[in-house]
Amino acid sequence: MELNQGTVGAALTSARRDRGHKPFLNFGDDTYTYAEAEENSARVANGLRDLGVRRGDHVALLLPNLPEFLWSWFGAARLGAPIVPVNVALRGDGLVHIVDHSDSETMIVHADLLDRVSAVRARLPKLRRVVVVGGDAGDHVAWKRLVTTDPTDADDPVIAAGDLMLVMYTSGTTGLPKGVVIPQAQIMGGPGLLSFAGITADDVLYTCLPLFHANAAIISVWGAFGLGTRLSLAPRFSASRFWDDIRRYRATEFNALGAMLPILYKQPPRDDDRDNPCRIVVSAACPAEIWEAFEARFGVEIVEFYGTVEGGLTMAGPDAPVGSIGRPLPINEMRVARGDDTTCAPFEVGEIVSRPVGGGPLAQYYKNEAATADKTRGGWMRSGDLAHADDKGYLWFVDRKTDSMRRRGENISSYEVERTLNEHPDVLESAVYGVPSELGEDDVMAALVLQPGARFDPESVLRHCEDRMAYFMVPRYLRVVDELPKTGTHRVQKSPLRAEGIAASTWDREAAGYEMRR
Repeated sequence: MELNQGTVGAALTSARRDRGHKPFLNFGDDTYTYAEAEENSARVANGLRDLGVRRGDHVALLLPNLPEFLWSWFGAARLGAPIVPVNVALRGDGLVHIVDHSDSETMIVHADLLDRVSAVRARLPKLRRVVVVGGDAGDHVAWKRLVTTDPTDADDPVIAAGDLMLVMYTSGTTGLPKGVVIPQAQIMGGPGLLSFAGITADDVLYTCLPLFHANAAIISVWGAFGLGTRLSLAPRFSASRFWDDIRRYRATEFNALGAMLPILYKQPPRDDDRDNPCRIVVSAACPAEIWEAFEARFGVEIVEFYGTVEGGLTMAGPDAPVGSIGRPLPINEMRVARGDDTTCAPFEVGEIVSRPVGGGPLAQYYKNEAATADKTRGGWMRSGDLAHADDKGYLWFVDRKTDSMRRRGENISSYEVERTLNEHPDVLESAVYGVPSELGEDDVMAALVLQPGARFDPESVLRHCEDRMAYFMVPRYLRVVDELPKTGTHRVQKSPLRAEGIAASTWDREAAGYEMRR
C-alpha cells in the first residue's frame, strides 16, 4: 500500500477508505478496525487542538502499551505535533531530562504514573498541560475530553513527509539519552522491513515490546498498517503466557529482542510447544546456540535482523549462516571500519558504519549538534557496535564498543562470555562487564539470574566456562541477582551493575582458591 507521501494523516485516511471494516488492532478482548483507528485519531487531534496544541508543539507520552498510546500518536501527528515517547520506568531526573530537553508543552500520562509527573512538575517550566488516561484526572485534563469531540470536524494542517513526527530518546546506556528525530515518512520503514522478512497482508502480527521503542512503534504498528494486516498488542512480555497469547490471537509473526528468545527457550517444555500458528520470528540477537533448536521446538523460522533507531539495517535470509546478522538491506550501505575509518579486512573486528543509499539524510539528535556531528562524522552513521564481515559479506556481531573488556592484554567480548554462561542449565540469563583490576585494565565479572529453584554452584559455572572458552575470558567474579536492570526492550543496562562494583555477596574465584585450567 502507498502511504500517500508517507504522512500519518494520509495513511489513516486511505486506510479508512480502502479497508475500514478490517481489524487493525487487538488489545485484550477489544478489537479496533481501521475505520475506528482513523476516527479515534481524528477525535484526539480535535481534542488536542481545542487544548491549544498546534503544529510543531511537542507532546510527551508517558503511557504503557494501550490503544490510547496509538490514538494519541496518530492524533498529534495529524496536527503536525511531534510526540515524545517516554519510558514508563523513568522517574525523577531521568523523567525531567526527557520532558524538559524535548521542549514538551503537553503530556499525556496514565493515571497510575501521574504521581511521577507530580513529583517533578515544578522542574518542568515548559510543560503547560497534562492529560490523564484512566482514573481520576484531578486538576488535569481528562482523556474523555479529548475523545468526545466530533471526528468529522477535523481540519488537519498540510503536513509534509519530512515534517517531524517523533523525538525518540535512546536508552541512555552510554550517557544521557539523546533524542533521535524521526520524520513522518519513517512510517514507510516498518512495512518495508517486514516485507523483506517474508511477511504479507495475510499474516497477523504480535508484539509485547513497548510502544515507546522503535521496534514496536515503527516495525510492528506501521508494519501492520502498511501491509494492511492486524496487530495484536500485549501489555508486556510474559514468558509464562507468551505462547497462549500467540494462540489466542492466531498470530503468525512476532518480533523478539534481547533476552526474549533465550528466556522462552528455557521455559519447561510442553507437549503443545509446536501447536501454535506462528511461522516467522523477526529477531535481533538470537544466540546461535539455540537458534535451530528454538525453530525445531516451536515450529517457527527465525529471521535475524540488526538495526538501530538512528539507522542501518541488515537481515539474515534463509541462506545466511546461523549466528550472523546477515547482509545490509538494499536501502543502505554498510561496512566494518577501523578507527582510522578504513574498511576492515574479512574477519577483522571493527565498528559497523552505514549510510542510506542515494545520499539520504543521516541520523540527527534533537538539540545536540555535537552528538550529531560525532555520530555522523565522515558521512557515515557510527553504530557503536563491533562486528566482523566474513569472506562472503555476512556480518557477525561481536559486542558493544562500551561493553568490550581488556584483561592483561587480551580483548574480551562480553557478548561471547554471556552466550556461554547462558548455556549453563542453572543460569536463566547473565550480564558480563569489566571491573577495575588491581593489576590494571579489567577483571571479568558476571551477574547471574538463576533458573527458578536452582542452587548457586560457582565451581560448576566456572568448569562450564573453562570447557568452552579461553582461560582469560573466564569470569573472576560471580554474583547472583534477582533480576538484571533492563530497558523496556529487554536490553541489559550494565552501568548500574558497574556502579555497584564488587558487592559483599560477590564470589571471587581467586579468594576462594579456585585453580584455573590453562
